[in-house]
Amino acid sequence: MLEVLDVSGLVTFQDSGRHGFASYGVPTSGSMDWFAYQAANSLVGNSVNATVIEIGLGEAVFRAKRNCILAVTGAGFEVLNYVWTFPLWTSFFVRAGWVVHVKKTSGGNWAYLAAAGGFEVETVLNSSSTYLRGGLGDSIHAGDILQTGKPSNELLKLAARNFPVEKYMAYSQSPVIEVIPGPQKERFTEEGLLTFLNSEYTLSASFDRMGYRLDGSPIQHSAGADLISEGMMMGSIQVPANGQPIIMMADSPTTGGYPKIACVVKTSLPLLAQCESGVSKIRFKETTVEEAQNKYRELRTERGLQSAV
Repeated sequence: MLEVLDVSGLVTFQDSGRHGFASYGVPTSGSMDWFAYQAANSLVGNSVNATVIEIGLGEAVFRAKRNCILAVTGAGFEVLNYVWTFPLWTSFFVRAGWVVHVKKTSGGNWAYLAAAGGFEVETVLNSSSTYLRGGLGDSIHAGDILQTGKPSNELLKLAARNFPVEKYMAYSQSPVIEVIPGPQKERFTEEGLLTFLNSEYTLSASFDRMGYRLDGSPIQHSAGADLISEGMMMGSIQVPANGQPIIMMADSPTTGGYPKIACVVKTSLPLLAQCESGVSKIRFKETTVEEAQNKYRELRTERGLQSAV
């Protein structure tokens, strides 16, 4: 359905993730911004676990091989469809032969292109998510032909939809990221804990789908920076010996050996994912497990978004 004309950055297939294999050392992977991923599928009437194209830190240009409905969500991009410019968080009709350019601007890192019917991609361990370090799937290249399934509705009924993202997710380059205390909180001094919660951090140039390294005031340990490796997940915040936090992201290893000072709550992960290197001003706010769960339930209920797990 779509011919890939040009790509830059990291362009891959992603779905809701590869669940149930962490005990074998297989990361969950999936989308970096779960909210934008689910919204893109919602706009074109897809199932909650449908495969989309994740465009990270670059651009992608496609030509439609037949009439289709597409939607692009995320932050830091704009969409050029034939001779028109479309905002993100909308669905739009694409006639066969038209060229669609998902163009990088500023204000974010990741965009999600969903097609009505979803993309047909081979699954590995029950998921179509690409995990390049593990050799699961491959990035998308110029010349590829991407196939889709059957749309859930007539194409024109799926076009011109809007998702009022501003009401539900406050994307910003100065986000307040909510966290719950980590399992090794006692391995940091009181001064170190206050530094973490009262300081401003920026995203370093050393970041990828595996983890976000932050730059800012060093966090002081009380009992050293090494421990026996234990389980980790997306959102875990490790602090190595240099005192600079590292936040695990979608391709996070399943174990790690630095103390975890906190974990980012699910509703804040999209805000963190869209922070730009050298631009963002990130602050952390402590919350409780109960408050985090309630906020996530309210977001899902209010928007009607479903969860794949």
